[in-house]
Amino acid sequence: MSMHPAAERRPMTLPALLSLRAAETPDRVAYVHLRDGEQEGERTTYAALCDAVAARAAVLVQKAAGARSAVLMYPSSLEFVRGWLACASAGIMGAPVQAPTRREAVRRLRAIADDAGTALVLTTRETRDRVLADFADLPELSGLDLVATDGLPAAPAPSLPGPRLSDVALLQYTSGSTGSPRGVMVTHGNFWANAQETDALWPLGDDGTIVSWLPFFHDMGLLLGVVLPLWSGRPAYLMPPEAFVRRPARWLEALSRYAGTHSSAPNFAYDLCVRADAMHGSLDLSHWRVAINGAEPVREHTLREFTGKFAPYGLRRTALCPAYGLAENTLKVSGTPADAEPAVLVLDAAELGRGRVVPLPADRAAAVGSTTVLSCGRTVGTTQVRIVDPRTRCAAVGDEVGEIWVSGPCVTAGYLGHEEDTERVFRARIRGEEAAGPFLRTGDTGFVRDGQVYVTGRLKDLIVVRGRNHYPQDLEHSAETSHPLLRSGSTAAFAVEADGRENVVVVVEGDNRVLRYAGAEEVTEAVRAAIRAGHRIDVDDVVLIRRGTLPKTTSGKVRRRTCRDQYVAGSLTRLGTRVARR
Repeated sequence: MSMHPAAERRPMTLPALLSLRAAETPDRVAYVHLRDGEQEGERTTYAALCDAVAARAAVLVQKAAGARSAVLMYPSSLEFVRGWLACASAGIMGAPVQAPTRREAVRRLRAIADDAGTALVLTTRETRDRVLADFADLPELSGLDLVATDGLPAAPAPSLPGPRLSDVALLQYTSGSTGSPRGVMVTHGNFWANAQETDALWPLGDDGTIVSWLPFFHDMGLLLGVVLPLWSGRPAYLMPPEAFVRRPARWLEALSRYAGTHSSAPNFAYDLCVRADAMHGSLDLSHWRVAINGAEPVREHTLREFTGKFAPYGLRRTALCPAYGLAENTLKVSGTPADAEPAVLVLDAAELGRGRVVPLPADRAAAVGSTTVLSCGRTVGTTQVRIVDPRTRCAAVGDEVGEIWVSGPCVTAGYLGHEEDTERVFRARIRGEEAAGPFLRTGDTGFVRDGQVYVTGRLKDLIVVRGRNHYPQDLEHSAETSHPLLRSGSTAAFAVEADGRENVVVVVEGDNRVLRYAGAEEVTEAVRAAIRAGHRIDVDDVVLIRRGTLPKTTSGKVRRRTCRDQYVAGSLTRLGTRVARR
C-alpha cells in the first residue's frame, strides 16, 4: 500500500490544506457525525466546510479584538471542527475543553481561560444556554464572553493573511494526570509532521475510512478524528464519547457499517468491548486493519482477549497496534505497524525493578518473579527516541531502563506562559552529547531493544520498596485479576510515606455485589495475596471505594496522585468499612 499523495506535498497549514481539499475534491464527504453512535446526523463536504470556516473566521477576527487565544467549549459535533479551523484561519490559538456538566469542570474551564490569557469562549447556542442556566451562580463564569459560532451572523469572508507553519494552531491542555494543567503549544508544522508520520506507519491509502468516538479535547481524538482525515482526504465518522461509554458495541458496529479501516482507543476501551453484550445484527470487522491502542499502559492480555473474541467477525491478528505518544509530541512517538504482531518480552521482574532488562527463557514465562512488557513499536521518519538516566542525564548503556527522551519535528513549541517548565522539559541535553539535542523529556520510563520502544511506567509514579522499583500498573493488574468481582481499570496503587518508610496502598473500585456475594475482607485479602505472590511485597492498606469514583483523566487514565491526595485527606468515597492498616 503506497503512502497517500498528501505526504509527497510540501508541508501546509491546516487552513491551506482545507482550501486545497475544497478546490480539488469539493463534493467529497469530509466528516459525518453519528449523533447517538448509530444514526447519521450532520455531514459536511470539503466545499461546505471551507465556506463555513471562512465565514466564521471573518467574524472571529472582529470579535476577538486582538485576542490571541480562545477556549473551545463544544460538544462532540461538527461545529467543533468548524470553530477550531476558523480559529486557525484567524490566527487564534484554540484551547479545547470538555463542555462542563459539573461545577468542578466550570472551575477548570476558567483556570484554562486564565492560563491562556483569554475571556473568549467559543461554543454552540445549546451548550452556551445550558451552561449559563446550570451554573449561573458560579463566579468563574463572570467576565467570560461565551460566543455561539453556530449563531454568528453571515458576513463577507475577506482574504485573511493566513498562519505560518510555525504559528500555534492549538493549545492542548494536559489532562492533569501528571501535574497542574499546562497549555501545550502545537504548531501547524507539528500537525503536518505527526499526520505524515502516522500515515507512514499506518497508511490510509485510497480506501481508508476513520471511525472515532474519542473526544476532541483529547490529543488522540483531535489528531485521529480531525487532523488525519483532513491531511489524507479520507472520510471520518465521528460519534460522541458518551455513546460509546453507554454501549461500547456501537463503536464496533460503526466500524462494520462504514467499513472502517482506522480507529484508536485507550486500553480500557478494548477491555469494555471484550465484556460487551452481543452485537446488534451481523458484524464485519474484516476492513479494520489499524486498531491503535495507546494513551495508557497497553495490556498483553487485552490484545489477546480482544483478538480472540472478534477474530470470528473478520478481525485480523495484526490489527491491534500498540502505540506510545503524548501531547508534548503532538501525539504519536512510536507504533506497531499494521502488518506485524507486537513484540512481547518476558523479563525478570526483580532485575527490572533494579533498572535492568533481563529476558527470561520461554519455559519461565509463567514463573513467579517474571513480568511481561509489550512493545509500543518503532519510530518513523526523523523522530528519535533516546533512553537517558534522569539523574545524571547521561545516555543509558545497553539494556538499562531510563527516561524516554524524544526529538524530531513533532515535538511541540513548549508550554504557553511557562518558560521555566518549557526550558526544563523541551530543551534537555544529553551529557556528553549536547550537540545531539535538544530533547523532550517525557517523564516516562522505558527502554529500547532491537529498535522497539518499551514503556515501563512514569518516573513520578514509581513505588520504591526496600530499594527496588515497582511499577504501579503491574500491582494494579495483579489486584484487578485477584478476584472475579473486580474489573480492569478499577485500581490505583501508590506509596505514602509514614514512620520513615514507604507504605504501599491499593485503592480498588467495587459495587454492592462485592459486599453482597463476597464481603470486603475476602476481596481485600485476595488483593493482598495476589500482590504478595506476584511481586513479593506486602500491601499496607487496601481501600474499597464505590465504582465510578476512582479519579481518572478525561481519556480514562487513572489519576494516581489525585487518588493519593484523597487517601491522605480521608476523602475517598468508601464502599463499606475500610480494612484497618496492618
